[in-house]
Amino acid sequence: MKRASLTRLALAASLLSGAFAATVARAAANDATPPTRLFAAAAFTKAQKNSSIPTDAGTFVRGDDGEWHSFGPKIQQVSSATVAPTDSSLIFLACGNGVMRSRDGGATWRQVTGWEISDVIVVAVDPTDADRVYAASAWGIWRSTDGGESWVASRDGMDRNDMFTRTFIVDPRKPSRLLAGTAGGLYQSTNYGESWKRIEAVPAVNILRLRHGVADPAVWLLGTEGEGVWLSTDDGESWQTTAPGLATANVYGVAVDPSNSDHLAAGGWQTGVHLSTDRGATWHVADQGLPSRNLLAFAFDPAHGGRLWASTFEEGTVFSDDGGKTWQDGGLYGALVNDLGFLPLPVSP
Repeated sequence: MKRASLTRLALAASLLSGAFAATVARAAANDATPPTRLFAAAAFTKAQKNSSIPTDAGTFVRGDDGEWHSFGPKIQQVSSATVAPTDSSLIFLACGNGVMRSRDGGATWRQVTGWEISDVIVVAVDPTDADRVYAASAWGIWRSTDGGESWVASRDGMDRNDMFTRTFIVDPRKPSRLLAGTAGGLYQSTNYGESWKRIEAVPAVNILRLRHGVADPAVWLLGTEGEGVWLSTDDGESWQTTAPGLATANVYGVAVDPSNSDHLAAGGWQTGVHLSTDRGATWHVADQGLPSRNLLAFAFDPAHGGRLWASTFEEGTVFSDDGGKTWQDGGLYGALVNDLGFLPLPVSP
């Protein structure tokens, strides 16, 4: 498949980015850190009339006024964002044309990848060393040891058919450990990406989203294409299916509440929101009042205990403070949201 086709596929199908790094708790210790705000990587595709190019796209931050404000450069495809855990002024955007970097909190930006790195879906930063950066893309994984100035491929041990990587996490407790969700399953590296090995306990299918617990980092949750939701409660030693109502669904969004790892959320195309309050033992559907049952991304609010944000396909972002009994409008009507989460970001650069 040609690169241009892959770019359109990643945007149109929202086979989504992977994960925000667990930066919030560490960043809070820095007095100069901006407030933790809700972030979305989105394209307002519903407004398109006679063109395949979105009329408005890029990164957006929700302000104290409840409005969404454009953040960073206007780019047609932004898949996700991350802030360096040790330096809140260092921000990376994963974009269709590579990796964009800001060293001044979003005031200025520079592309730090060349032509050979495109269709980037996730950027992750080592929580102990901001010079160690990873870029997961439709063409495989790249790593940098100089803050993004130069990159080398990180694919040893991966099947060449598994290169498309949609979700990626650096283990914040052991940064040499990396987990990558690819087109061929879940891979793990224990040596900073020098080599990889597939985790056989998870099906060899497209991994669409991977998240992990903060209150209990042994909890890992992932969504797949056609194989539902998989859960590990022993730090990846074993995995089992969960959320039986999603067993054959394309699960684009999963989330673990950072304040309580028993609280889980998952959903995808025509599924509604599925919630668990007992670490996956039981689940219930909470779709009453949703503007759409097509879900793309979830995020629990670290500043409002129990608040869950959910993004629907082109029908807006909503949030619930009562376990999904009711939903309130959160804006972004008409948007296809590639990723949703909380990061220490200013409302505008």
